[in-house]
Amino acid sequence: MKYGLYMPNFGAFGTARVVADLARNAENAGWDGLFLWDHIARPYVMNVVDPCVALTAAAMTTQTIKLGAMVTPIPRRRPWKLARETASLDHLSGGRLIFGAGLGSGREQEWQNLGEELDPKVRGMMLDEGLDILAGLWSGQPFEYEGAYHTVTETQFEPAALQTPRIPVWIAGNYPNKAPLRRAARWDGVFPVLKTEDFDSDAQVRQLKEVVDLVREYRADDSPFDVVHRGIPTPGDDKARAVEIVAPFMDTGMTWWLENLSPWCFGMEWDSDWDLAIMRERVLQGPPKE
Repeated sequence: MKYGLYMPNFGAFGTARVVADLARNAENAGWDGLFLWDHIARPYVMNVVDPCVALTAAAMTTQTIKLGAMVTPIPRRRPWKLARETASLDHLSGGRLIFGAGLGSGREQEWQNLGEELDPKVRGMMLDEGLDILAGLWSGQPFEYEGAYHTVTETQFEPAALQTPRIPVWIAGNYPNKAPLRRAARWDGVFPVLKTEDFDSDAQVRQLKEVVDLVREYRADDSPFDVVHRGIPTPGDDKARAVEIVAPFMDTGMTWWLENLSPWCFGMEWDSDWDLAIMRERVLQGPPKE
């Protein structure tokens, strides 16, 4: 069982220096991973940092903590550029990168206003093609690909990604959609975005158990596979209560608990100034485990 932090790449976290400092704080406090959102524009004006740049800075200030963007919308990326960026970051971090992928969410500022693909079915096909291309280019072997949206001819990338057989890939998707689960079953992990009505813990446990059961049904083998849950905020100053909150999810087969560092978890509004000191204090208190 591992414990990570799940945080926006904008607002108070919208600079590479802040992310790097928090990553170092997190590693020292015993967290296992730090995962940034991957947004490019927001409906209100505030700082936004490129996740690859911020994670590069974080890799330079840490030694052991896993790092990644959660999640990268491949349909708005060129897969070959993304392959080069992620392989470089995998080497820089010493093989600590985890790659989260999905269709992408967000409002018109990130899609319609920038001329990006809006049809989710098309984005799904672009996502699958992009994943295949990433895996092929990460291998360091000669690679060709012909898809509906992408073509790669006589290409070989060096160096190969440091991790083998590839950088771990976690697939995100909204519950209860089945397509993301079938996609995730072909890769290395699933990050289901569960329904959050008042963050009802019992309801989320049931949803996560259903996700785990379906992915196991879709999986073709029993190789290691991560189940990642974005958890309700736990009290850093009450370790016993924090452990109690997490415990029911562990019984579902969850392998990663991601503590949500969204401002609303700390009584702040999205479009206001966030109190970074309060959120940093939760990081310093450490993960919700004994």
